[in-house]
Amino acid sequence: MPIIRRLPKRGFTNIFRKEYTIVNLDTLSKLTFTGEVSAQSLSEQGMARANKPLKVLGRGELSQPLVIKAAKFSKSALEKIEKSGGKAVTV
Repeated sequence: MPIIRRLPKRGFTNIFRKEYTIVNLDTLSKLTFTGEVSAQSLSEQGMARANKPLKVLGRGELSQPLVIKAAKFSKSALEKIEKSGGKAVTV
């Protein structure tokens, strides 16, 4: 009998899973953006894929105020963006 049939099946693959491009605030502060950050502008710089929605996480600090357009934000990222004087827009 082939080995693939002898071994048990493991896990579950969710076909409805939504995959995000994840970006941290420290990565955004290292890149040079003027005013607005979106998934499209990140894909132009090679940091994200254009066909996946963007999720912003709160590791790091922002030095300049930015308008960030993303599908999701973590709570810490929202606090840090607003503290730096920026704006978080959910797309």
